Formats: sequence, C-alpha cells, structure tokens
Amino acid sequence: MPDINGVSLPFMPVGGVEQLRRQTTPVPSSGKPEVSFKDIFEKEVSSLKFSAHAQSRINSREISMTNDDMKKLESAVEQAEQKGAKESLIMLDDKAFIVSVRNKTVITAMQLSSLRDNVFTNIDSAVFAR
Repeated sequence: MPDINGVSLPFMPVGGVEQLRRQTTPVPSSGKPEVSFKDIFEKEVSSLKFSAHAQSRINSREISMTNDDMKKLESAVEQAEQKGAKESLIMLDDKAFIVSVRNKTVITAMQLSSLRDNVFTNIDSAVFAR
C-alpha cells in the first residue's frame, strides 16, 4: 500500500501519491484556510480512486487513460450509483474496469484483448461508458 508521511493509504489516488504530496491548502493572512476541511473531505470522498491493485494492473498491462477516459469512467460510476449498483463492470472502449460503486474505487482494470475466460464474477451490474 502507498503511504504518505508514514500513514498507509488503502487506495491509490488518481494522480498518485506524488500529486497528494504536492497539494497544499492556501492559508490567507488571517491564518484560516480558504478551503474548509469539509469541502476537501467531500471532494475526496466523491472522487473516483484506484486501489493499489488496480494501479498495479494499469501499469503492468500498460493501460493508458486520458482525461476524457477518466470523465467517462466517473460518469459511468455515477450512472451505476443512480441505479443502485454495488460492484459494477464498466466497459470503456477496449478496457474493462471492476468498480466498487459504493466506495467509488476501481478494483481492477484489464484490456479486452488480454481477457482469457471472458467471465466476470461478483458484480451486480455492467455499464458501457460513452
């Protein structure tokens, strides 16, 4: 698991650990942050994350993700959530993602060309992202 300042994270943020380390909250001269903890927390909870396993699969399988792909994937997760899905297969062009919709976390990723059995288990829905 990745860690930041000695704290292990159960997920890999979309931009990776380095992006988290670069993020800072501006502090005005009044000494109070301009952005509240609540705002930051809600943004992080609502954004799509990649588990360490998914990040490893994306790297090892050389799956590329553009900003447009990320928007489509996030939109597909929102659609699945609106329908009450819990664990969803999301098909995006030539890529497939298993996503924990409740946690907004990509569990694993694969390219369709590398599928062996073409069987997906432990899902309750499928979304074809556009």
